[in-house]
Amino acid sequence: MSWYLIVWQRAADFSGRSRRREYWIFNLFNAVVVMVLLLLAVLFSDRNKPGAIPFFPAFFYCFVVFVPSLSVTIRRLHDIGKSGWWYLIAFIPLIGGIFLFVFTLLDSEPDANQWGLDPKASERVQAPPPYPMYR
Repeated sequence: MSWYLIVWQRAADFSGRSRRREYWIFNLFNAVVVMVLLLLAVLFSDRNKPGAIPFFPAFFYCFVVFVPSLSVTIRRLHDIGKSGWWYLIAFIPLIGGIFLFVFTLLDSEPDANQWGLDPKASERVQAPPPYPMYR
């Protein structure tokens, strides 16, 4: 849950870097919330009188979460060394979304880049050299 809250704390921050975990936990939580809201909307909608009122909470949640989602995606692109403008590749029909999906799966750049320090630097510890085999 803390990874989800980190994104909300940095909701309007389009600079810096975000780890894969932060990006994917946020998107997973959003997907679950939207699915639950849509399921509730279907369960409480009237089949005789179709209307958009039961679907309003899902639409409202998607509207509210748009800016934090955009900012974490741009920070994720920064983490792999790409400019935030690469987000626009998603608007290319058929292949754009696939490229953006692949970009979000890539590992972080291990060193600092123009958008900041590596967020996983504290976790990356050099392993000691292996000991020679005893004879």
